[in-house]
Amino acid sequence: MTKDERRVVSPWNIANVLTVLRLVLVPFFVICLFLPGMGWRLGALAVFGVASLTDHLDGELARRYGLITDFGKIADPIADKALTGAALVSLSILGELPWWVTGTIVGREVGITALRFVLLRHAVIPASYGGKVKTVLQIAAIVLYILPGEFDPVRWVVMGAALVVTVATGVDYVVRAIKLRQVARRARGE
Repeated sequence: MTKDERRVVSPWNIANVLTVLRLVLVPFFVICLFLPGMGWRLGALAVFGVASLTDHLDGELARRYGLITDFGKIADPIADKALTGAALVSLSILGELPWWVTGTIVGREVGITALRFVLLRHAVIPASYGGKVKTVLQIAAIVLYILPGEFDPVRWVVMGAALVVTVATGVDYVVRAIKLRQVARRARGE
């Protein structure tokens, strides 16, 4: 198939709409989390849950129906980081999560996102299985911290696991990025 025969995918597709929806939900989640009362806390949990589901759904739809676009490749990780970052920072502001945990996770996410942008001209490094586990653990840990009630030991264990996997997958991504860069240099004859 020649370049001209390839199907052009509009950036206005359901996968990208779900990604944008996730971004739009972030401020609503934060507002609900900061408002007093159990109802608002449960509202924050519901908004976070819906936004987290769009993370899985947009990627699944994009792959299944060939809706992968440059916009989606850039916007999806930004939307993911905006949601988890807003949740972690908000929980730390509320005094429910130590700042060092938030700093470690957000620092890793910002660093890897920046690295992805640098590597975009060479190739996209696909998410690893560990990256998917990291996302699930982060979402589970955040849900446990948003839930009203006393789940401290469970919260700590799940957040600890999320923290360990987040750091480990960050290191793995950097190693894969270095290898990709070396392959790209060799291909150009540098």
